[in-house]
Amino acid sequence: MHEKIITIDRYIAEQEHEYPEATGAFSSILYNLVLAAKVTWREVSKAGLVNIVGSADQTNIQGEEQQKLDVFANNAIIKFCQQSREVCVMASEEEDTIIDLSANFPDAKYVLLFDPLDGSSNIDVNAPIGTIFSIYRRVGASELTEECLQPGIKQVAAGYIIFGSSTMLVYTTGRGTHGFTLDPSIGEFLLSHPDIRIPEKGTIYSCNEGNFSKWNESVKQYVQWVKESDAGTKRPYKARYIGSLIADVHRTLLKGGIFAYPAEIKTPKGKLRLCYEANPMAFVVEQAGGMGVNEQGQRILEQKPSELHERTSLYLGSVQNIEELAGFLKA
Repeated sequence: MHEKIITIDRYIAEQEHEYPEATGAFSSILYNLVLAAKVTWREVSKAGLVNIVGSADQTNIQGEEQQKLDVFANNAIIKFCQQSREVCVMASEEEDTIIDLSANFPDAKYVLLFDPLDGSSNIDVNAPIGTIFSIYRRVGASELTEECLQPGIKQVAAGYIIFGSSTMLVYTTGRGTHGFTLDPSIGEFLLSHPDIRIPEKGTIYSCNEGNFSKWNESVKQYVQWVKESDAGTKRPYKARYIGSLIADVHRTLLKGGIFAYPAEIKTPKGKLRLCYEANPMAFVVEQAGGMGVNEQGQRILEQKPSELHERTSLYLGSVQNIEELAGFLKA
């Protein structure tokens, strides 16, 4: 007997039917994000064959060199999500300011934040890259920028698309975390990982130890601790680090353990973007049964952003691993 095959379109439609008050507006945004993902996948998959790899000879608001695929992915999301007519404002990691759509769509009820191509420095070495997105409801703030500065706990959906050995879309609407794998032969995302649950404890730690000397003492002590031998706690843990947030968190989600992006002496707030990276990834991990905190031990989703490109430290992973870390942070 064949297993039931569920496309992401069918899945979204079935979920919508469970809400009598649903109007289809939210689903329309998700459909267009899926379409943008397919178009970006098409370009990523032929990156070595056409003039799409390499620098775009410009920098983004973070002062980072933009890659050609960064620009392509950014434009694709803006273009397709405008078509939904349900987004009043967008904010992108690649853009200095908000993308105001309120004049064209005054009745739109949603806000979209995104990192169009996380890990783009890995493009030319064929390492995993991807798109991260976050959706909020419009709350009627006096300034549209304020609509984008809601705490992560207010997200109505978040997820990521990872372009690796296979292309996967993982997302949550606050009712568990689900994964869909792209079947290139039919051009459809198929449900492959229903109701993902992160293990309660893992034996993998993921961080850039090249920055060890720049970390706070409590974090240094924790990393030293995970490398010590102790059969009772299954230490030493295994080190795994790709250098692409989306890839490292995806592995942590499926295998368990902890992903750490500590603050540094010269950047005490941290380096990851709260709105575009930390909040959506923390929402996905929490909905799979994990945890996400900053260096002060505060739940990431409860942080209130004060600006579009605010930075943060980030620790994501299995509950027991985060609790182990918390003991060192408190000390």
